[in-house]
Amino acid sequence: MSTSVLDPSILERCPTTVELLRQVADRHGDQLAYVDADGSPLSFSEWDAQADAIAAGFADQGVKEGDVVALLLPSCSDYALCYQAAMRLGALTTGINPRMGAREIEHIYARTSPRVTIVGDGLLGGRATATLSTGDLGQMKRSGGTAPCSLEPFEDRAVAIVWTSGTTGLPKGAVYSHRNLQAIAAAELAIARPFDRRISATPFAHMAFMTHLWEEINCAIATYIVPTPWRAADALRIMQEGRVTVGQGVPTQWRLILDHPQFERFDLSHLRIAATGGASVSPELVREMERRLRCPVVIAYASTEAGLISGSDPGDPPELIANTVGRARKGVELQVIDPEGSPVVGVIGAVRCRSSAIMKGYWQDEATTSKVVDDEGWLNTGDLGSIDEAGVLSLVGRSSEMFLRGAYKVYATEVERVLSSHPQVSQAAVVPKPDRVLGEIGVAFVVPVSGASPDHQQLRRWVREFLADYKAPDITVVVDQLPVTAVGKVDKHQLTLRTVRLTRPV
Repeated sequence: MSTSVLDPSILERCPTTVELLRQVADRHGDQLAYVDADGSPLSFSEWDAQADAIAAGFADQGVKEGDVVALLLPSCSDYALCYQAAMRLGALTTGINPRMGAREIEHIYARTSPRVTIVGDGLLGGRATATLSTGDLGQMKRSGGTAPCSLEPFEDRAVAIVWTSGTTGLPKGAVYSHRNLQAIAAAELAIARPFDRRISATPFAHMAFMTHLWEEINCAIATYIVPTPWRAADALRIMQEGRVTVGQGVPTQWRLILDHPQFERFDLSHLRIAATGGASVSPELVREMERRLRCPVVIAYASTEAGLISGSDPGDPPELIANTVGRARKGVELQVIDPEGSPVVGVIGAVRCRSSAIMKGYWQDEATTSKVVDDEGWLNTGDLGSIDEAGVLSLVGRSSEMFLRGAYKVYATEVERVLSSHPQVSQAAVVPKPDRVLGEIGVAFVVPVSGASPDHQQLRRWVREFLADYKAPDITVVVDQLPVTAVGKVDKHQLTLRTVRLTRPV
């Protein structure tokens, strides 16, 4: 199946995302590109024309090639308009998730010195040469201005700075070019088919949007935006009203959708595929999703530094989706290496990948870039895992999340996966706690399914049925929900802080 709405001869004349949008707008201009949370639509022709007008307004503010435009906005069509407008001036867009803390936001401003910041309603702008509101954007659109003369098309021109979650320190900015975005689209992902209608699952400042823009334009995909804060009722309503074909969400979001008391009343018959990722998912949840959504489920694995790495395919068994992160995507080389740097199969090692989808480097930080990307282009993901003879990758956790209980290594993700498969557990996170005798012990924070009361010893026995006894959690804490970072990942730093006063049960 073709994964572009453009004829190959036309696609060859699109070296950058700007030319791509112009071509799609010319041929499929009436197709919806975005539907905002309030229902306001934006077509591809409107996206192209309004991006030109905003680019003219940015130019009046002094934005030029190599400058940074900061977007302190929730997910919205204005975000996409500004991203395209900045591209037309050769500027880079840096998205700032409004849920970030003040220290993180200040760090981004200090690192990028944006020429212009666009600030959403009710949000406070930071340090920039100019601060614009959404009202200012509206005036630019109405002006009907045109972008200054086009830049020379250059595939390797940087277009975006995407920030890491910052759970282990201040965020780092991964820089992406037009070429990187094109390489991600070339992977022919199952969630991207011509004229799909896709629901948004993560903030637009996240890499899932920032690095997949070529893919969305190339397939003329309509993106339906869920209001902030995310609610299952809103997601269900939008999937029904928009006849959404691609459902997206982290496992917790899918659990809330399936548990919604009126789930069965919604018509989701247009769904052709449901995607999840960002956290462990149990086989039971995958089976339930496939049964009740009546479509295949796929999982994806990527990182802020690598726009895509691996994933499952439609029709893969629930056990593969739940216990692995699938196979390398098209155009990606994937290896697990031992401490000496040699590729290994069937044993735990460091996960690395190489492809044209990998970032150009960290923003103005060659020293840190060289620590994660070697001279041959291999990116050290920071994850630990094993790969089998069929090329299927299983993760056991971040290298920073592996801890030593006595003399034994414990991988948090491995334990979380088993805990999450318990019938009384909806979600689980494991963090280490210092211990006078063993050095470190495991603390499990678990969210129970509705009406359940999982017991510590019961969960320990469950883990020991599948894993070595020393991997069973020493302390279990039942919570209503797990804290999350600005991009929706479990905030392990906050959980670690909560372990300080905990004591082991006698």
